[in-house]
Amino acid sequence: MSDSQPYLSDEPTLSELDGIRYLHFGTEWVQGAMRVGKPAELVLAYTAQMMAWLMFLEPAKTDTVGIMGLGAGSLLRYTLKHTPASVVTVEWNPAVTAICRAYFRLPETRRSSIDHADAGLWVQDSRNFNRYTALMVDLYDAHALGPVRDSLDFYQGCYRSLADTGVMTVNLFGEHDSFAPNIRNIRAAFDGRVLELPEMDAGNRIVLAFKGPVLDVSARQFLLRAEELESRYGLPARRWARELLSQGRGRSLSV
Repeated sequence: MSDSQPYLSDEPTLSELDGIRYLHFGTEWVQGAMRVGKPAELVLAYTAQMMAWLMFLEPAKTDTVGIMGLGAGSLLRYTLKHTPASVVTVEWNPAVTAICRAYFRLPETRRSSIDHADAGLWVQDSRNFNRYTALMVDLYDAHALGPVRDSLDFYQGCYRSLADTGVMTVNLFGEHDSFAPNIRNIRAAFDGRVLELPEMDAGNRIVLAFKGPVLDVSARQFLLRAEELESRYGLPARRWARELLSQGRGRSLSV
């Protein structure tokens, strides 16, 4: 779907199995999940990877985080629990917000606000320029055939929306035709400063893109940072770090 087309009118539906509640858009595709007994847990592996920006930014200094695509609210709940940031979530469909409030424990706090808007237009709004330390982009419709916002113009808007130093994470499908043009547009918008995390079982591929001073750290420094992150947040950061280092010379990470 091109950025000029509206989203489909997706009606959210629910399923539940073994204590995990799932969000769908009337198809078998899972749009989000929550463990009922531990709502802040990241159930789906790719959502944990969406938090990989924590490897590059200091959580205590993260002022404002943007999330594009509410889903079941997993990224919102996790960010509010583990960082002091204010979070702005962009969600096209008010019905998704309503079902999250009713069934997915959507946080009601002054640190969280939801904009019901088209993400493609939202990133062009000057009020969002240079505002977000981290952006997490997860924009899919009922067909889940690739992001519904994926143009160069959109990713340039994401770049402008980041603060002087910021990181964007994007959920892509590594085995779909949409992957190559998305990567191409992200690289163009972010001057090639892009890293890719390993593909997950369901085909999800998380891409990180960077704005600000060039990052150049030794493998030892990066692995120590990953170990700290894994200890503090329970994220598999050491595995991520080894994968990212393997994409380069293995002795350092520069992006």
